[in-house]
Amino acid sequence: MSKISWLDIRTAGDAKAAILQEAIHQRVEAVLAADPADLADLPPTVKKVLFPVGRPGPEEIAAVDVVIVDPRVHGAVETYALDHPDTEFGEFVEIVDAPTLEQACKAASSRSTSLLQFRDPTKIPLEIVIAAAAAATGSIITEARDVAEAEIIFGVLEHGSDGVLLAPGKVGDITELRAAATERPPELDLVELEVVRTEHVGMGERACVDTCTHFSEDEGILVGSHSKGMILCVSETHPLPYMPTRPFRVNAGAIHSYTLSKDARTNYLSELKAGSKVLAVDVRGQTRLVTVGRVKIESRPLISVTAKSASGVEVNLILQDDWHVRVLGPEGVVLNSTELKPGDKVLGYLPTEDRHVGYPIDEFCIER
Repeated sequence: MSKISWLDIRTAGDAKAAILQEAIHQRVEAVLAADPADLADLPPTVKKVLFPVGRPGPEEIAAVDVVIVDPRVHGAVETYALDHPDTEFGEFVEIVDAPTLEQACKAASSRSTSLLQFRDPTKIPLEIVIAAAAAATGSIITEARDVAEAEIIFGVLEHGSDGVLLAPGKVGDITELRAAATERPPELDLVELEVVRTEHVGMGERACVDTCTHFSEDEGILVGSHSKGMILCVSETHPLPYMPTRPFRVNAGAIHSYTLSKDARTNYLSELKAGSKVLAVDVRGQTRLVTVGRVKIESRPLISVTAKSASGVEVNLILQDDWHVRVLGPEGVVLNSTELKPGDKVLGYLPTEDRHVGYPIDEFCIER
C-alpha cells in the first residue's frame, strides 16, 4: 500500500502556487494551511486540512474537510467534534518529553488523525507511538524536515508512519515525496529454466554481496551474464558443514554479472558498494529492496551454467566453482552449482528490455 502524503503550504511563500500545482499533479492526499482561503481552489480529490493559528470559527471549520486541533492552543478536540459533527478533527502533538510522548500514544490510539511533530531527530519515540497504536484504525501523520527524513519515517518499525507532512523547500520536493510514499518494488514473473550445459571456465573474480538484512531460505538475488536472462542465486541461509550460515550474504557470481536494483535498473556486481540497493527476490517472485553492506571480491575458480527457457531464451550465469555455492529451483529446492547437470530445473527471470548504463531501453542489442 502507498503511504499518505500531506503538503504543508504555511511557509511556501512566493512558490505556493507552483507547489500547489505540483501537489495536485502528484495526487497528494491532503494540503494543510493556516488559512482556509489558501485551500479554497483545491479540487475535491485533495483533502483540505486547516491548522489554524487561533481558535477557528464556524465558517472556517465549515470550509474544510479536516481541522487539526492543538489542545494547548485551541482547547479540547472533543468539544469541537460535538459542536461540528460533520467535520473531522485531528489532534496535534509536539513530542518533547515523556508526558507528551504519552499524549501522542493516546492520540494515535483514539483519533481518526493524529499529527505528530518530534523535536529530537531520534526515531525511538515514533517507534513507541507506532507500537502503542498498532491496533488503532486512525492515521498517524508525522512531520518530516525533508524527503530524506520522510523515507526513514515510512520505514520505522517496518510498518512506518501512515503518512508524512512535508513543507517543501522547493518545487520538486513533493514529486520526490510521492515517489518515496509509493515506492514498492513490483512482483516478478519467475520462470523455470532447464540446464543445458555446465563447464569449468578457470579462474576469475567473483563477488559476494553482503547485505544489511536477513534473507529467508527461499530468497536471494537474480544474477546473469546477460541483461535478458538471470538465475535466482540463494543466500547463505542453508547449513554448510565447514562454516556457519551467513543469512545476509549471496555468493552471487562473476564480477561482470548483472543483478537487479531500484526502478528495474541493472547493476554490475562489480559496481555495487556499501549503501547500494539490490532487489531481493523469493521463489514466488515477491521482491523487496535491501541495502548492501559490502561487496567482497576475490579470485576463485569459476563455473559457467547455461539454461534455457521453454520459449527458447538462453540464460548464462558464471559462479564460483564450489559446491557450497547454490541456486534455487522450483518450489525453493536448493541446488549446488557444481552438481547441476543437463535437465535440471532452476528458477530465473527474463527481462524484455535491453540495457543502457543499467536502464531498460527498447533498442537493438545482441549479447553473447
